[in-house]
Amino acid sequence: MNTSRFIVPAVLALLSAISARAETYHGVLAPVSANHRADVRAQAVIAAHNENPYAEGVSSRVAPRLVASIDRAGVRAEAVSAARSANPYAEGYGQGVASAPMGVDRTTLRAQAHAAAHVQ
Repeated sequence: MNTSRFIVPAVLALLSAISARAETYHGVLAPVSANHRADVRAQAVIAAHNENPYAEGVSSRVAPRLVASIDRAGVRAEAVSAARSANPYAEGYGQGVASAPMGVDRTTLRAQAHAAAHVQ
């Protein structure tokens, strides 16, 4: 009983403090539109007759045929040249290939490489 004497006034004081600081709701603002009713109605009719973009499976339909800006022969030529070029994603792509200097005998070059590889 003693605790209820202290709790009830504390709760009432808390509720009154909260309600004193609460904001009041003034309702929805008056609608102001630059569009006339007839324009809005025409847009609504168009939207109602269009396809529902949120329907299930809308994105699973067949895509329309794309129109290319390059002719078929040009695309084929680019594909062939790309297929014959080096793979840019291969390991060591940008390092290039060491070529043998001109005027050097191959057997001499091999002997030097063999000697360099077996040096401890």
